[in-house]
Amino acid sequence: MSCDQAESVIKKIIREIGQECAAQGQTVSETLVAFLVKAVVLDPRNDFSVDQILTKKEVQNLTQLCVTRLLDTTNPSLSTIKMQVYFDMNYANRAELLSEQHRVLEGRLAPVVRDITDSCPRVQEEVENVYRKIVSYVLLRSGLGSPTDIEVVREVTAALQSVFPQTEMITFISLSKKNKEQQLKNLAMLVTGIRLYNKECRKGGSSIDDLPAILNEAIPSATRAVDESLNTCHKLAHQYTALLESMQEDQHRYTQLSSFKLKEALFNVRQYEAFLCILLSDAITSAQEVEKMNVQFVATVEQLKNTVQNKVSIDTKEVFPLFVALSNLWTSFQDQILLLSFLTDMTNNLQQFSEIQSQLFPEEVLTSLLEGVTVKSDEERIRETMGTRVNVSDFKNQEWLFPETTDNFDQLLIQYHGFCAHAIGVRGLTLPGNPAIGILKHKERCYVFSCKEAAYIFAQDPDKFIQLNIEKAKEHAELIQLLELRHQFEYFAPYAQARNADKCLKPTTKCDSSTQTDTHILPPTIVTSYEWNEWELRRKAIKLANLRRKLTRAMQTDLSHMRRENSTQVYLPKDVSTQTKRDNSSNVPRPQIFLEGLQGGSSPTTHMVKVDLTRAVAET
Repeated sequence: MSCDQAESVIKKIIREIGQECAAQGQTVSETLVAFLVKAVVLDPRNDFSVDQILTKKEVQNLTQLCVTRLLDTTNPSLSTIKMQVYFDMNYANRAELLSEQHRVLEGRLAPVVRDITDSCPRVQEEVENVYRKIVSYVLLRSGLGSPTDIEVVREVTAALQSVFPQTEMITFISLSKKNKEQQLKNLAMLVTGIRLYNKECRKGGSSIDDLPAILNEAIPSATRAVDESLNTCHKLAHQYTALLESMQEDQHRYTQLSSFKLKEALFNVRQYEAFLCILLSDAITSAQEVEKMNVQFVATVEQLKNTVQNKVSIDTKEVFPLFVALSNLWTSFQDQILLLSFLTDMTNNLQQFSEIQSQLFPEEVLTSLLEGVTVKSDEERIRETMGTRVNVSDFKNQEWLFPETTDNFDQLLIQYHGFCAHAIGVRGLTLPGNPAIGILKHKERCYVFSCKEAAYIFAQDPDKFIQLNIEKAKEHAELIQLLELRHQFEYFAPYAQARNADKCLKPTTKCDSSTQTDTHILPPTIVTSYEWNEWELRRKAIKLANLRRKLTRAMQTDLSHMRRENSTQVYLPKDVSTQTKRDNSSNVPRPQIFLEGLQGGSSPTTHMVKVDLTRAVAET
């Protein structure tokens, strides 16, 4: 049977099982069915051969077994598997969760950004419309207030106009699309920082929630809830372990308790405990980060107040970086709110998979079963073995690690989630291992033990006990996830992906692959202007020589005159005057001469008298 045919058969089996369960009133996911199909095939008690093709009768038997297990809601094993599938499908580390959230936010803002960057307004009304869209974008990106609140919109508009007045829209429109997007992000951060500063100065920001105060109250509450669930898990795990030990020591107790699914219940509690520890670690990390951000936020606001004070004008180089820092800190607060909400939802949703404990073992039933049984906590078991350790001289071919001889002893990757490597396969118990006894390093893997005797027995033939643990995991498929045995069952858990390389080993994957080498990896570097012909080179030289006698002319059209910068220089006029004509005149005396006696008189002789009355030249 080819791979495609085998995959088709598996999908058909999964589909039939899902339909059968739905007909019985139980809705199951395909991921859960696929996991359970492999678990049933892997269980040696069901006599299925993994290496052979299943017959029609075996397929029917497999389908019936899977449907029976999926409909058995009283089995803790099924609840544990459901819990594991849910956690692997829904849990994401902090970086992945925030990255996905930011990607979703960018996707929601993409139409608004596209509408702004693609617009080319030509009249004043269109420019004002684009400016209003920028206000909406800034408000949506910051997440501080509702876009339908008029007071919030006015506040955002006023803050935006203080750093980006409408007169600068002409410059904004002339930018490239990429630069427009970057400037929009910068404006959003500046406006957010200004609004937060105004809120701290009690000059606005009434619609902005006090995220630091909310986080300071919500994180301890969420941590307490996880702590309470963890304490309940610890208590149940200790009680179940004590009951299982009493069953192995007393045959009468074994007969009394064999009808109870104690091992499955113990595995369920231990898995719930492991998941809660992951969530608690995330909550503690959030608390530490929020504490640091509170200090930085207060310091930034104080620095802004000292910079701004009551100044009329302030250098943007001083305050803009502080506004951006304030905005980034607030974004981090919003991220912490998201993370806290995610952790709370995960904690609440995981609780449903542990409710089977109260159904199988009500408090009064569990109390009666524990009569005469000594219950030890994990801490008490470790304290009892603190004074003992392995004698290295007793083992010639084994490598033992101790705190005083090993660097980074606390960071060693311990197999089986830190449980005793001997107790799992031999006794079916998840007892806490004590590294102080000694860590056995076998084939580059580290193992811990609950007591010195268990360490000695395991070290005599490690491969034998490792195989026993694998067989135990085949019988109880939930142990594969709990004990981190993916590297042993790399074909078994398709839904489980190694999320952290530092915490779990990645399975080795195998596949048929082929590679092809490109003929030319680098782009061609052919010089098109190269010429080998001497006469062609001469022709080009003559052409270039002729250009010396040519004039270069240029002209501009109405469509291109705005595409380049032109400048003209003129000489300023000088204050100089020149006189070319002078008005002057000269005058000579007018002769005034009078003659007297020309007409004669009484005497016969005429006597003439000449009188000269002409004025002198100097007097004129």
